[in-house]
Amino acid sequence: MNRIYGITLAILLSVTAIHAQSQEKTVTITTNVGTMKARLYDDVPNHVRTFVNRARQGEFNGTLFTRVIKEFMIQGGAPDSRNAPAGARCGFGDSSAEILPELNDKYFHKKGALVAPRQNDDVNPQKKSDMSQFFIVQGKVYRNGELDTLEMIANQDIRKKALNEYYRPVSVDLKMLKQSNKREYNKRVAAINAKIDSVILATPGHLIFTEEQRKAYTTIGGCHHLDGIYTIFGKLTEGFDVLDIIANQPKDQYDRPKKDIRIISVTVE
Repeated sequence: MNRIYGITLAILLSVTAIHAQSQEKTVTITTNVGTMKARLYDDVPNHVRTFVNRARQGEFNGTLFTRVIKEFMIQGGAPDSRNAPAGARCGFGDSSAEILPELNDKYFHKKGALVAPRQNDDVNPQKKSDMSQFFIVQGKVYRNGELDTLEMIANQDIRKKALNEYYRPVSVDLKMLKQSNKREYNKRVAAINAKIDSVILATPGHLIFTEEQRKAYTTIGGCHHLDGIYTIFGKLTEGFDVLDIIANQPKDQYDRPKKDIRIISVTVE
């Protein structure tokens, strides 16, 4: 009886997971250099709803990718880019299209992340997203050692403060203990390091890459420095080659491609 119940529960959970996944919408971005497809996350509802509404109203159709930066991202969809003359500066924000952020720690800026741009904190302290356009991350591939260095640099002030609190007062005792009882010394040092790590994790602004982030950033790449700052509402599933083609375009001093990269249509299924 218990085995039957277990099997039934497993089937129910599987069906529920499939149903939940089927609720996520797919967007097709057709450009004059190829097509990209992305999956929209169902737990970033306001951004997805706003993006879908604008797409279905055709507000991205005929606009350009106005800002492309190799090993960073491609940004397009701005209304002022539609029919913009060659070489004209365009891609400016639209404050009337701003919505509050929906930052989610489980999403990060790996290659293919579909993200809402925004104005800088000095004029936009609430980190509101500008849904009149969007960007897709290309990023760069990091080595594990580079990620280690980034963590060390970001956390050095926090670590220094924790060292002063937990290590400095007992440093002399530890040196003596190292000579007399190596096993106890290692135990004490491990305990101090654990306290220091706890302080780092509890301090806002710390940087510790998860295993998932490390795997992504050292294989497909991304832009770690954007994490926690912009709202991610989807990810590319097809057309990574098109993303690379667009990101690698020759551009002018304002990062607009010299050859127009036009969004023919954005459709949502």
